[in-house]
Amino acid sequence: MAEIQIRLISKENAADINIKNEPFAIFGRMVPSYKNGEWSYSVRKSGTVGSDVFPDENYDFDEMENEYIFIGAYEDERCIGLAILQKQWYKYVYLHDLKVNSAFRGQHIGTMLIDKACECAKEMGYSGVWTIGQDNNLGACLFYIKSGFRIGGLDTEGYNGTKLEGTSDIRFYKDI
Repeated sequence: MAEIQIRLISKENAADINIKNEPFAIFGRMVPSYKNGEWSYSVRKSGTVGSDVFPDENYDFDEMENEYIFIGAYEDERCIGLAILQKQWYKYVYLHDLKVNSAFRGQHIGTMLIDKACECAKEMGYSGVWTIGQDNNLGACLFYIKSGFRIGGLDTEGYNGTKLEGTSDIRFYKDI
């Protein structure tokens, strides 16, 4: 296996921002709690393991390049992971997307992408990175916690009236 390289995606390799979304395991739920000004969480594992996959985004590099930073994980010249940062007006840059090809999961590529995202955020003058994880995507939520993010909010209303009703978005923050 070739060494994985993490680098910015430019106009020359702009097509790499559209790597396919792949299924992820659904095996439980993160349940945040806010008490006395402190966030905590518990984990509810489900008895069955399912899977889900997000729709492919069809990002347009030319439309997005002024507002977003694209970071790719490469095996040789093949993009196998992606982090997209969206510039914000406040002190945290938004991690708009993070994905790793399923064949490469468990090899710390997500961590390498987060590290590079934090490096980029710091260079742009941000104090940290924030993102959202669906509470039923327990693997992603636990990954963010393990990567040094903390819970900073919960949206229980955003999916009402959709097929994801009953799902909540957890806001995660990481200081750099």
